Amino acid sequence: MNAPPPEVVDQLVHANRILYDQGVVDGLGHVSVRDPRKADAFLLSCNRAPGLVRRQDIVSYDFEGNAVSETSERPYLERFIHAEIYRARPDVLAVVHSHSPSVIPFASTKQPLRPVFHMSGFLGGGSAHFEIRESGGDTDMLISSSYLGQALAKSLGAHTCVLMRGHGSTVVGASLQQAVYRAVYAEVNAKLQMAAMGIGAVTFLSEEEARLSSSTNDGQIERSWDLWIKRLAPLDLGG
Repeated sequence: MNAPPPEVVDQLVHANRILYDQGVVDGLGHVSVRDPRKADAFLLSCNRAPGLVRRQDIVSYDFEGNAVSETSERPYLERFIHAEIYRARPDVLAVVHSHSPSVIPFASTKQPLRPVFHMSGFLGGGSAHFEIRESGGDTDMLISSSYLGQALAKSLGAHTCVLMRGHGSTVVGASLQQAVYRAVYAEVNAKLQMAAMGIGAVTFLSEEEARLSSSTNDGQIERSWDLWIKRLAPLDLGG
């Protein structure tokens, strides 16, 4: 295959750096985008801390988790998260997997994330929940096989976010910018929802409020994206 479009590679490098800068990922976690040249492939960094990802780290993988572009680097163990979600959800063009700290308690208690303010309208349907024991028994909690990736994708269903007990969360989007936005605001919403629950009964956005808010916010994502990139400057994207 020819090299992926440079602008898509640069966006994916920026996405990694933004998620690190925003505290959604640290040395672990990953973000991918569907390969625009081929419907059954996706672009993902090699096994690299998100805050260190550069252009030369981006690899194209097929849905079996095999590299289909030239690389000598190790892949992420959990590339099957991305592969199986793309396989199951043709509408998904980008995936973020993270261990953002405020989300973890919700995953462990089966308490869904629900929108407490307009910026998290994408959570209007609530978050899904994945219990790895139901598919894999006692494991190291990692989605390190196609089988577990398929189970996770099934739990995600039509939702935008799935919480993974004892692990973290995965969010999806119709664009790379949207998926990054949702990962950032899933963490923000988790903080606010926890704070609100500690005060009293929470009035969440209604389904229609959430839908309208999400639609409006989708038209404003570039504004946040531009700001997040500006915070990274100067940034060496690599060769």
